[in-house]
Amino acid sequence: MFQFLGQLLRWARPYRVRLALGVFLGLIAGVNEVLVVLAVYFIFAVIFPQTGAAEIQQALAQLGTYLPGLAAWLGERLQHLATAPTLPVVMAVVAVLPAVMAWRGVVNYLHQYLLHWVAVRAVADLRGQLFEHLLRLPPSFHARTSTGELMSRLANDVGVLQASFAESLVSVIKDPVALIAFVIYQVTQQPRLTGLSLLIFPVCLVPVIVYTRKIRKAAVAMQNETATVFQGLQEALSGVRIVQAYNLEPIAAADYRRNMSRFISQYMRLVRAGELPGPLIEFFGAVGAAVLLGFVALGAESRTSAAGFMAFVTAIMLMYARIRTVVKVYNRLVQARAASQRVFALLATRSDLPEPAHPRPLRAAGRDIRFEHVDFDYGDRPVLRDIHLTIPAGRLVALVGASGAGKTTLTHLLLRFYDPTAGRVCIGSVDLREVSLRDLRRQIAVVTQETVLFNDTIRRNIELGRPGATQAEIERAARAAHAHEFILEKPAGYDTVIGERGVSLSGGQRQRLAIARALLRDAPILILDEATSALDTESERLVQEALDTLMQGRTTICVAHRLSTVLHADLIVVLAEGRIVETGRHAELLARNGTYRRLYELQFQPASPNP
Repeated sequence: MFQFLGQLLRWARPYRVRLALGVFLGLIAGVNEVLVVLAVYFIFAVIFPQTGAAEIQQALAQLGTYLPGLAAWLGERLQHLATAPTLPVVMAVVAVLPAVMAWRGVVNYLHQYLLHWVAVRAVADLRGQLFEHLLRLPPSFHARTSTGELMSRLANDVGVLQASFAESLVSVIKDPVALIAFVIYQVTQQPRLTGLSLLIFPVCLVPVIVYTRKIRKAAVAMQNETATVFQGLQEALSGVRIVQAYNLEPIAAADYRRNMSRFISQYMRLVRAGELPGPLIEFFGAVGAAVLLGFVALGAESRTSAAGFMAFVTAIMLMYARIRTVVKVYNRLVQARAASQRVFALLATRSDLPEPAHPRPLRAAGRDIRFEHVDFDYGDRPVLRDIHLTIPAGRLVALVGASGAGKTTLTHLLLRFYDPTAGRVCIGSVDLREVSLRDLRRQIAVVTQETVLFNDTIRRNIELGRPGATQAEIERAARAAHAHEFILEKPAGYDTVIGERGVSLSGGQRQRLAIARALLRDAPILILDEATSALDTESERLVQEALDTLMQGRTTICVAHRLSTVLHADLIVVLAEGRIVETGRHAELLARNGTYRRLYELQFQPASPNP
């Protein structure tokens, strides 16, 4: 547990001044709890001198050892109160309790405010770091981890950690100090009664030990069930059109209710395990207080005054209340630790695409791209074998072949989403593994069939190609992409919010925004991954015109299923089963009567009529 707290406090290090001040005020707040008991005892003893006069005199004598002037002044006022009480003196005495409570309230407020301030910012930093870490993890990680689970860790696990850490950080300082202060007070005032009251304390530890184990198991199970709920929600909502098209709403809702039922079951296990120890501790505390009452009633502690005994019993009850609070804090920390294990495990996940210790500078403009005897496997499944290919600078190279031939995988290797199993990928003479990922990807623009747009304005979606671009530069890119006209037709023009994934736009409009974004990036290398395959004829014409503008002067790699889009490519590379089987221009490949000709005839030869 101390290691876990140490991990959390490391995130609070940037706020150490406020943390130190909050901890200091927590120490004072803990001692203030005993001040309340002392104030009650003082008022009771003064107002009813027949029950506490001797103890007051004894206390004044002890104070006179250190502060004789103050002791004499207090003695005179208290004597005057006992013989001839005046309104100002009585008001001064009874005002002690409100004054103590006001002081206690101010210190508690500042203590809680400062530590909540630190906790919420420390955990926010942790959430930000986790999100940034997830963005940097390679596609291989995201391929094997569901989006719903990652959302659960970011939202729920870190949320549980934030709530638990904030509450625990406040209580973990004040309540143990208050508990120690109560014990010291009791020992100094009534050592025999304190010994009797603490006999029941070991019994209080039994439910704590038993239920802490249950909390640990229930907390881990609840976090796992929460991830399942998030995963189901994400899948159903992201695929809502298919759910509706196939009338799957009842099935999706039933799956959600089933997942929620398992979550609720684990949640209630956690509630039972967390709440039962508190009433048991309070019950045992009441038993201890009852024993003390009987002990005093039988005359076994005749030296105890009514005021002293009342203050002592009040301290006992407050002490056991603090024990209950400490147990609840510990239970919160157990729950937070269960959530944090998943969070810190994710932060500890290392990318399988290590950054070079000393990256080489890369200048991709005017440089050939070379795949040198490249092999690549997805796990145990071979995808590419002995790919040896040079893509000349400034030329259009088309990758064609059947689905699964490895076309898109080649572009993923160029973007360094993956590293080759064998061989290397170079731009010029520089191996991509020797270049920083940011430097590499800054020099590549991508337009894919599945256009990724964000729920933001049109301007912002284009600007992502080069953050900080001016409005004139954004409009220039939109005009070149044949997007400016339809943008101006929107209600707010460039400030129109296009919805999640650009849902308010047509397929051709989304593609033209993606092309505008790529134009604004102005990268020397361009990857087109089936950028027009899902468009109608009119949209394809407009998008193709925009792509022709985009490709000018750039090294372009075009992944295509529709051969009509690559007839004028400078080089066509034909892949089959992860190998290059043919290369050449369109006319040359047709003349060979090989794989490319068969693909061409399948697409362009009219189907023979049924007999």
